[in-house]
Amino acid sequence: MHTAAEERLIRPARNVFGSLRLPGDKSISHRYAMLGAFAEGVSRFSNFSTGADCASTLACMQALGAKVNKTNENAIEITGVAGRVTPALAPLDCGNSGSTMRMMSGLLAPQEGRFTLTGDASLSRRPMERIRKPLEAMGARLTLTEGHAPVTIDGAPLRPIDYTTPVPSAQVKTCILLAGLQTPGVTTVREAVRTRDHSELALRAFGARVQRGVEFVAITGGEGRALHAIDAVVPGDISSAAFFLCAAALFPGSGLVIDSLGLNPTRAALLDVLTALGANVSVLNLEEQHGELVGTVQVTAPAEGLGSTQVSGGLAAQLIDELPVLAAIGPYTSGGIRIRDARELRVKESDRIALVAKNLRAMGAEVAEFEDGLDVPGGQSLHGAAIDSGSDHRIAMAFSVAALRAEGETLIQGAESAAISFPEFFQLLDMVAER
Repeated sequence: MHTAAEERLIRPARNVFGSLRLPGDKSISHRYAMLGAFAEGVSRFSNFSTGADCASTLACMQALGAKVNKTNENAIEITGVAGRVTPALAPLDCGNSGSTMRMMSGLLAPQEGRFTLTGDASLSRRPMERIRKPLEAMGARLTLTEGHAPVTIDGAPLRPIDYTTPVPSAQVKTCILLAGLQTPGVTTVREAVRTRDHSELALRAFGARVQRGVEFVAITGGEGRALHAIDAVVPGDISSAAFFLCAAALFPGSGLVIDSLGLNPTRAALLDVLTALGANVSVLNLEEQHGELVGTVQVTAPAEGLGSTQVSGGLAAQLIDELPVLAAIGPYTSGGIRIRDARELRVKESDRIALVAKNLRAMGAEVAEFEDGLDVPGGQSLHGAAIDSGSDHRIAMAFSVAALRAEGETLIQGAESAAISFPEFFQLLDMVAER
Protein backbone atom coordinates (compact mmCIF):
# COMPACT_ATOMS: atom_id res chain seq x y z
CA MET A 1 0.00 0.00 0.00
CA HIS A 2 1.52 3.32 -1.05
CA THR A 3 0.06 6.42 0.57
CA ALA A 4 0.65 9.80 -0.96
CA ALA A 5 3.53 11.65 0.68
CA GLU A 6 2.16 13.69 3.55
CA GLU A 7 3.69 16.77 5.11
CA ARG A 8 3.23 17.86 8.73
CA LEU A 9 3.92 21.34 10.04
CA ILE A 10 5.32 21.34 13.58
CA ARG A 11 5.13 24.59 15.50
CA PRO A 12 7.44 25.36 18.43
CA ALA A 13 6.08 24.63 21.92
CA ARG A 14 6.41 26.50 25.21
CA ASN A 15 6.28 23.34 27.30
CA VAL A 16 5.42 19.64 27.37
CA PHE A 17 2.90 18.65 30.02
CA GLY A 18 0.22 16.03 30.68
CA SER A 19 -0.31 12.29 30.89
CA LEU A 20 -0.43 9.66 28.15
CA ARG A 21 -1.14 6.00 27.66
CA LEU A 22 0.63 4.62 24.61
CA PRO A 23 -0.29 1.97 22.05
CA GLY A 24 0.97 -1.54 22.74
CA ASP A 25 4.63 -2.39 22.37
CA LYS A 26 5.43 -3.31 18.79
CA SER A 27 8.09 -5.92 19.63
CA ILE A 28 5.82 -7.73 22.09
CA SER A 29 2.78 -7.48 19.78
CA HIS A 30 4.73 -9.11 16.91
CA ARG A 31 5.74 -12.01 19.15
CA TYR A 32 2.34 -12.49 20.77
CA ALA A 33 0.71 -12.45 17.31
CA MET A 34 3.12 -15.04 15.93
CA LEU A 35 3.03 -17.34 18.95
CA GLY A 36 -0.72 -16.96 19.51
CA ALA A 37 -1.29 -17.89 15.86
CA PHE A 38 1.06 -20.87 16.18
CA ALA A 39 -0.30 -22.10 19.53
CA GLU A 40 -3.25 -24.31 20.39
CA GLY A 41 -6.47 -22.55 21.41
CA VAL A 42 -7.68 -18.96 21.40
CA SER A 43 -5.38 -16.17 22.66
CA ARG A 44 -6.75 -12.74 23.57
CA PHE A 45 -4.62 -9.60 23.51
CA SER A 46 -5.69 -6.12 24.52
CA ASN A 47 -3.74 -2.90 23.80
CA PHE A 48 -2.29 -4.68 20.75
CA SER A 49 0.00 -2.45 18.65
CA THR A 50 -1.87 -0.24 16.18
CA GLY A 51 1.14 0.03 13.82
CA ALA A 52 1.15 -1.26 10.25
CA ASP A 53 4.11 -3.58 10.97
CA CYS A 54 2.17 -5.72 13.47
CA ALA A 55 -0.78 -5.75 11.06
CA SER A 56 1.64 -7.31 8.52
CA THR A 57 2.48 -10.09 11.01
CA LEU A 58 -1.22 -10.75 11.66
CA ALA A 59 -2.01 -10.84 7.92
CA CYS A 60 0.81 -13.32 7.27
CA MET A 61 -0.34 -15.61 10.10
CA GLN A 62 -3.91 -15.45 8.78
CA ALA A 63 -2.66 -16.49 5.35
CA LEU A 64 -1.04 -19.50 7.11
CA GLY A 65 -4.32 -20.67 8.64
CA ALA A 66 -4.74 -18.74 11.92
CA LYS A 67 -8.01 -16.91 12.55
CA VAL A 68 -7.80 -13.30 13.70
CA ASN A 69 -10.81 -11.49 15.09
CA LYS A 70 -10.66 -7.80 16.08
CA THR A 71 -12.91 -7.56 19.14
CA ASN A 72 -12.60 -3.75 19.42
CA GLU A 73 -10.29 -0.84 18.59
CA ASN A 74 -7.10 -2.45 19.95
CA ALA A 75 -8.13 -5.89 21.20
CA ILE A 76 -7.83 -9.08 19.16
CA GLU A 77 -8.56 -12.78 19.47
CA ILE A 78 -6.36 -15.27 17.63
CA THR A 79 -7.26 -18.90 17.06
CA GLY A 80 -3.97 -20.73 16.55
CA VAL A 81 -2.97 -23.50 14.13
CA ALA A 82 -1.70 -25.82 16.91
CA GLY A 83 1.82 -26.05 15.49
CA ARG A 84 0.97 -26.86 11.89
CA VAL A 85 0.62 -24.06 9.32
CA THR A 86 -1.13 -24.35 5.95
CA PRO A 87 1.20 -23.25 3.13
CA ALA A 88 -0.17 -20.04 1.58
CA LEU A 89 -1.00 -19.97 -2.12
CA ALA A 90 0.33 -16.44 -2.57
CA PRO A 91 3.60 -14.92 -1.26
CA LEU A 92 3.42 -13.71 2.37
CA ASP A 93 3.64 -9.92 2.31
CA CYS A 94 5.67 -8.59 5.25
CA GLY A 95 5.14 -4.95 4.20
CA ASN A 96 7.81 -2.73 5.81
CA SER A 97 8.45 -5.11 8.70
CA GLY A 98 11.91 -6.65 9.08
CA SER A 99 10.73 -8.23 12.35
CA THR A 100 7.98 -10.11 10.52
CA MET A 101 10.27 -11.39 7.78
CA ARG A 102 13.22 -12.43 9.95
CA MET A 103 11.25 -14.03 12.77
CA MET A 104 8.69 -15.76 10.56
CA SER A 105 11.48 -17.35 8.50
CA GLY A 106 12.50 -19.27 11.64
CA LEU A 107 8.91 -20.26 12.35
CA LEU A 108 8.39 -21.60 8.81
CA ALA A 109 11.75 -23.31 8.12
CA PRO A 110 10.78 -26.58 9.96
CA GLN A 111 7.20 -26.63 8.53
CA GLU A 112 6.15 -28.70 5.52
CA GLY A 113 5.77 -26.87 2.22
CA ARG A 114 7.21 -23.95 0.29
CA PHE A 115 6.84 -20.38 1.55
CA THR A 116 7.81 -17.10 -0.10
CA LEU A 117 8.18 -13.93 1.96
CA THR A 118 8.12 -10.55 0.19
CA GLY A 119 8.15 -6.93 1.38
CA ASP A 120 8.02 -3.33 0.23
CA ALA A 121 10.92 -1.52 -1.48
CA SER A 122 12.56 -0.52 1.83
CA LEU A 123 12.32 -4.01 3.33
CA SER A 124 13.63 -5.54 0.09
CA ARG A 125 16.91 -3.64 0.64
CA ARG A 126 17.45 -4.84 4.21
CA PRO A 127 20.01 -7.61 4.94
CA MET A 128 18.55 -11.14 5.22
CA GLU A 129 21.82 -13.09 4.94
CA ARG A 130 22.06 -12.95 8.76
CA ILE A 131 19.12 -15.36 9.13
CA ARG A 132 20.11 -17.62 6.25
CA LYS A 133 23.41 -18.69 7.86
CA PRO A 134 22.01 -20.09 11.13
CA LEU A 135 18.93 -21.60 9.49
CA GLU A 136 21.04 -23.39 6.87
CA ALA A 137 23.32 -24.64 9.65
CA MET A 138 20.16 -26.28 11.05
CA GLY A 139 19.50 -27.90 7.67
CA ALA A 140 16.93 -25.41 6.33
CA ARG A 141 16.67 -24.53 2.65
CA LEU A 142 16.44 -20.78 2.02
CA THR A 143 16.78 -18.92 -1.25
CA LEU A 144 17.46 -15.19 -1.09
CA THR A 145 17.61 -12.64 -3.87
CA GLU A 146 21.17 -11.23 -3.71
CA GLY A 147 21.11 -11.40 0.10
CA HIS A 148 17.70 -9.73 0.31
CA ALA A 149 13.96 -10.45 0.04
CA PRO A 150 12.11 -12.15 -1.54
CA VAL A 151 12.98 -15.10 0.71
CA THR A 152 11.85 -18.57 -0.36
CA ILE A 153 11.82 -21.35 2.24
CA ASP A 154 11.48 -25.04 1.45
CA GLY A 155 10.43 -26.41 4.80
CA ALA A 156 12.11 -29.53 6.16
CA PRO A 157 12.90 -31.18 9.51
CA LEU A 158 15.86 -29.44 11.17
CA ARG A 159 18.61 -30.34 13.63
CA PRO A 160 19.49 -28.30 16.74
CA ILE A 161 22.54 -25.99 16.71
CA ASP A 162 24.67 -24.01 19.10
CA TYR A 163 25.06 -20.64 17.37
CA THR A 164 26.89 -17.42 18.24
CA THR A 165 25.36 -14.38 16.54
CA PRO A 166 28.03 -12.29 14.75
CA VAL A 167 25.95 -9.09 15.12
CA PRO A 168 23.74 -8.69 18.20
CA SER A 169 20.18 -8.93 16.84
CA ALA A 170 17.01 -9.85 18.70
CA GLN A 171 15.36 -10.71 15.38
CA VAL A 172 18.06 -13.23 14.43
CA LYS A 173 17.98 -14.73 17.94
CA THR A 174 14.18 -15.07 17.71
CA CYS A 175 14.38 -16.61 14.25
CA ILE A 176 16.67 -19.36 15.59
CA LEU A 177 14.56 -19.92 18.73
CA LEU A 178 11.36 -20.28 16.68
CA ALA A 179 13.06 -22.88 14.48
CA GLY A 180 14.50 -24.58 17.60
CA LEU A 181 11.03 -24.73 19.17
CA GLN A 182 10.08 -27.26 16.47
CA THR A 183 13.39 -29.15 16.39
CA PRO A 184 14.04 -32.16 18.66
CA GLY A 185 16.85 -31.44 21.12
CA VAL A 186 18.34 -28.24 22.52
CA THR A 187 19.03 -25.24 20.30
CA THR A 188 21.31 -22.60 21.84
CA VAL A 189 21.90 -18.98 20.81
CA ARG A 190 24.88 -17.10 22.23
CA GLU A 191 25.38 -13.35 22.00
CA ALA A 192 28.20 -11.08 23.10
CA VAL A 193 25.77 -8.23 23.85
CA ARG A 194 22.45 -9.13 25.38
CA THR A 195 19.60 -8.09 23.09
CA ARG A 196 15.96 -7.51 24.01
CA ASP A 197 14.48 -10.67 25.49
CA HIS A 198 10.77 -10.37 24.59
CA SER A 199 10.90 -13.63 22.63
CA GLU A 200 12.27 -15.67 25.53
CA LEU A 201 9.67 -14.22 27.89
CA ALA A 202 6.82 -14.73 25.40
CA LEU A 203 7.89 -18.28 24.49
CA ARG A 204 7.96 -19.12 28.18
CA ALA A 205 4.51 -17.54 28.73
CA PHE A 206 3.11 -19.74 25.94
CA GLY A 207 4.64 -22.84 27.55
CA ALA A 208 7.94 -23.40 25.74
CA ARG A 209 10.98 -24.73 27.64
CA VAL A 210 13.47 -21.87 27.60
CA GLN A 211 16.66 -21.63 29.66
CA ARG A 212 18.66 -18.46 30.06
CA GLY A 213 22.21 -17.82 31.13
CA VAL A 214 24.30 -14.66 31.14
CA GLU A 215 25.32 -14.93 27.49
CA PHE A 216 23.03 -17.60 26.06
CA VAL A 217 19.44 -18.68 25.55
CA ALA A 218 18.50 -22.33 24.95
CA ILE A 219 15.20 -23.83 23.86
CA THR A 220 14.19 -27.50 24.07
CA GLY A 221 12.05 -28.35 21.08
CA GLY A 222 10.42 -31.20 19.24
CA GLU A 223 7.24 -33.26 19.41
CA GLY A 224 4.85 -32.75 22.25
CA ARG A 225 6.15 -29.23 22.85
CA ALA A 226 2.90 -27.53 21.82
CA LEU A 227 2.33 -23.92 22.78
CA HIS A 228 -0.86 -23.00 24.63
CA ALA A 229 -2.96 -19.86 24.18
CA ILE A 230 -2.67 -16.99 26.68
CA ASP A 231 -4.62 -13.82 27.56
CA ALA A 232 -2.45 -10.72 27.88
CA VAL A 233 -2.45 -6.94 27.97
CA VAL A 234 0.38 -5.61 25.80
CA PRO A 235 2.37 -2.97 27.74
CA GLY A 236 2.82 0.53 26.23
CA ASP A 237 5.68 0.79 23.74
CA ILE A 238 8.82 2.31 25.28
CA SER A 239 10.36 3.01 21.86
CA SER A 240 7.28 5.15 21.13
CA ALA A 241 7.49 6.70 24.61
CA ALA A 242 11.09 7.74 23.85
CA PHE A 243 9.89 10.63 21.67
CA PHE A 244 7.64 12.06 24.39
CA LEU A 245 10.18 11.48 27.18
CA CYS A 246 12.86 13.31 25.15
CA ALA A 247 10.39 16.10 24.33
CA ALA A 248 9.58 16.57 28.02
CA ALA A 249 13.31 16.63 28.85
CA LEU A 250 13.72 19.75 26.66
CA PHE A 251 11.51 22.14 28.69
CA PRO A 252 12.46 23.17 32.24
CA GLY A 253 8.79 23.53 33.34
CA SER A 254 7.73 20.20 31.89
CA GLY A 255 5.93 17.32 33.57
CA LEU A 256 4.91 14.18 31.74
CA VAL A 257 3.40 10.95 33.06
CA ILE A 258 3.15 7.81 30.93
CA ASP A 259 0.97 5.00 32.30
CA SER A 260 1.22 1.21 31.78
CA LEU A 261 4.56 1.44 30.02
CA GLY A 262 6.67 -1.63 29.23
CA LEU A 263 9.85 -1.36 31.31
CA ASN A 264 11.70 -4.52 30.25
CA PRO A 265 15.31 -4.04 31.48
CA THR A 266 16.69 -4.88 28.01
CA ARG A 267 14.68 -1.96 26.62
CA ALA A 268 14.55 0.64 29.39
CA ALA A 269 18.14 1.92 29.02
CA LEU A 270 16.72 5.19 27.68
CA LEU A 271 15.60 6.06 31.23
CA ASP A 272 19.23 5.72 32.39
CA VAL A 273 20.45 7.95 29.54
CA LEU A 274 17.87 10.64 30.31
CA THR A 275 18.87 10.44 33.99
CA ALA A 276 22.55 10.80 32.97
CA LEU A 277 21.57 13.90 30.97
CA GLY A 278 20.05 15.35 34.16
CA ALA A 279 16.33 14.71 33.64
CA ASN A 280 14.31 13.67 36.70
CA VAL A 281 12.87 10.24 35.98
CA SER A 282 10.78 8.25 38.43
CA VAL A 283 9.07 4.88 38.04
CA LEU A 284 5.88 4.16 39.99
CA ASN A 285 3.70 1.02 40.52
CA LEU A 286 6.01 -1.48 38.88
CA GLU A 287 4.46 -4.92 38.29
CA GLU A 288 5.11 -8.06 36.26
CA GLN A 289 2.82 -9.44 33.52
CA HIS A 290 3.83 -12.63 31.66
CA GLY A 291 7.46 -11.93 32.57
CA GLU A 292 7.34 -8.34 31.28
CA LEU A 293 7.76 -5.41 33.70
CA VAL A 294 5.13 -2.68 33.44
CA GLY A 295 4.94 0.62 35.29
CA THR A 296 4.20 4.34 35.25
CA VAL A 297 7.01 6.74 34.32
CA GLN A 298 7.17 10.37 35.32
CA VAL A 299 9.66 12.80 33.75
CA THR A 300 10.44 16.42 34.53
CA ALA A 301 13.26 18.44 33.03
CA PRO A 302 15.96 19.99 35.20
CA ALA A 303 15.69 23.78 35.66
CA GLU A 304 19.29 24.19 34.47
CA GLY A 305 18.74 22.18 31.28
CA LEU A 306 20.28 18.91 30.08
CA GLY A 307 24.00 18.11 30.43
CA SER A 308 25.87 15.73 28.14
CA THR A 309 26.27 12.00 27.59
CA GLN A 310 27.94 9.34 25.50
CA VAL A 311 26.25 6.21 24.15
CA SER A 312 28.55 3.42 22.96
CA GLY A 313 29.31 -0.30 23.30
CA GLY A 314 26.51 -2.54 24.53
CA LEU A 315 24.35 0.49 25.37
CA ALA A 316 24.29 1.51 21.69
CA ALA A 317 22.92 -1.92 20.73
CA GLN A 318 20.21 -1.70 23.42
CA LEU A 319 19.22 1.84 22.40
CA ILE A 320 19.43 1.38 18.64
CA ASP A 321 15.85 2.58 18.01
CA GLU A 322 16.10 5.53 20.40
CA LEU A 323 19.39 6.93 19.05
CA PRO A 324 17.81 9.13 16.33
CA VAL A 325 15.70 11.08 18.84
CA LEU A 326 18.61 11.36 21.31
CA ALA A 327 20.79 12.77 18.54
CA ALA A 328 17.98 15.14 17.50
CA ILE A 329 17.81 16.72 20.99
CA GLY A 330 21.64 16.79 21.31
CA PRO A 331 22.00 20.43 20.18
CA TYR A 332 19.76 21.58 23.07
CA THR A 333 21.93 19.95 25.75
CA SER A 334 24.76 21.97 27.31
CA GLY A 335 27.55 19.46 26.57
CA GLY A 336 26.30 17.53 23.56
CA ILE A 337 25.64 13.87 22.79
CA ARG A 338 28.18 11.47 21.39
CA ILE A 339 27.13 8.19 19.74
CA ARG A 340 29.49 5.35 18.74
CA ASP A 341 29.29 1.58 17.93
CA ALA A 342 25.97 2.16 16.17
CA ARG A 343 26.88 1.11 12.62
CA GLU A 344 23.66 -0.96 12.57
CA LEU A 345 21.78 2.38 12.20
CA ARG A 346 22.97 2.54 8.59
CA VAL A 347 20.96 -0.55 7.56
CA LYS A 348 17.66 0.26 9.27
CA GLU A 349 14.59 1.55 7.36
CA SER A 350 17.01 4.19 6.08
CA ASP A 351 20.64 5.18 6.71
CA ARG A 352 19.69 6.81 10.00
CA ILE A 353 23.15 8.23 10.72
CA ALA A 354 23.26 10.09 7.38
CA LEU A 355 19.67 11.36 7.67
CA VAL A 356 20.07 12.59 11.26
CA ALA A 357 23.20 14.52 10.25
CA LYS A 358 21.53 15.94 7.12
CA ASN A 359 18.42 17.11 8.98
CA LEU A 360 20.28 18.58 11.96
CA ARG A 361 22.37 20.60 9.48
CA ALA A 362 19.17 21.71 7.71
CA MET A 363 18.03 23.13 11.07
CA GLY A 364 21.32 25.00 11.44
CA ALA A 365 23.18 22.63 13.77
CA GLU A 366 26.80 21.61 13.63
CA VAL A 367 27.26 17.83 13.69
CA ALA A 368 30.12 15.43 12.92
CA GLU A 369 29.23 12.16 11.19
CA PHE A 370 31.24 8.95 11.68
CA GLU A 371 30.92 5.50 10.12
CA ASP A 372 29.42 4.19 13.38
CA GLY A 373 27.89 7.26 14.97
CA LEU A 374 27.63 11.01 15.46
CA ASP A 375 28.99 13.85 17.58
CA VAL A 376 26.27 16.42 18.23
CA PRO A 377 27.73 19.41 20.12
CA GLY A 378 25.54 21.08 22.75
CA GLY A 379 24.65 24.72 23.32
CA GLN A 380 23.24 25.21 19.84
CA SER A 381 19.98 26.85 18.77
CA LEU A 382 18.03 25.43 15.84
CA HIS A 383 15.65 27.00 13.35
CA GLY A 384 12.70 25.42 11.56
CA ALA A 385 13.44 23.72 8.25
CA ALA A 386 12.10 21.24 5.73
CA ILE A 387 12.96 17.77 7.07
CA ASP A 388 13.64 14.81 4.80
CA SER A 389 12.30 11.79 6.70
CA GLY A 390 13.57 9.36 4.04
CA SER A 391 10.21 7.58 4.55
CA ASP A 392 11.58 6.42 7.91
CA HIS A 393 9.11 6.63 10.82
CA ARG A 394 11.77 7.20 13.49
CA ILE A 395 13.39 10.08 11.58
CA ALA A 396 9.99 11.75 11.06
CA MET A 397 9.20 11.47 14.78
CA ALA A 398 12.69 12.41 16.05
CA PHE A 399 12.68 15.69 14.13
CA SER A 400 9.11 16.48 15.21
CA VAL A 401 10.57 16.50 18.74
CA ALA A 402 13.58 18.65 17.76
CA ALA A 403 11.13 21.07 16.10
CA LEU A 404 9.38 21.80 19.42
CA ARG A 405 12.32 23.92 20.58
CA ALA A 406 13.39 25.39 17.25
CA GLU A 407 12.81 29.00 16.12
CA GLY A 408 9.95 29.01 13.61
CA GLU A 409 8.03 26.18 12.00
CA THR A 410 9.40 22.85 10.77
CA LEU A 411 7.95 20.90 7.85
CA ILE A 412 8.22 17.12 8.18
CA GLN A 413 8.21 15.60 4.69
CA GLY A 414 7.05 11.98 4.45
CA ALA A 415 5.16 12.29 7.75
CA GLU A 416 2.91 9.37 6.80
CA SER A 417 5.83 7.02 7.55
CA ALA A 418 5.17 7.60 11.27
CA ALA A 419 1.92 5.66 10.86
CA ILE A 420 3.94 2.53 10.14
CA SER A 421 4.86 2.22 13.76
CA PHE A 422 2.70 4.77 15.52
CA PRO A 423 -0.45 6.14 13.81
CA GLU A 424 -1.48 8.28 16.84
CA PHE A 425 1.91 10.05 17.16
CA PHE A 426 1.09 13.55 15.91
CA GLN A 427 -2.24 13.67 17.73
CA LEU A 428 -0.60 12.69 21.06
CA LEU A 429 2.27 15.15 20.51
CA ASP A 430 -0.28 17.97 20.06
CA MET A 431 -2.00 16.85 23.25
CA VAL A 432 1.07 17.33 25.45
CA ALA A 433 2.81 20.22 23.63
CA GLU A 434 1.63 23.51 25.21
CA ARG A 435 1.85 26.32 22.69
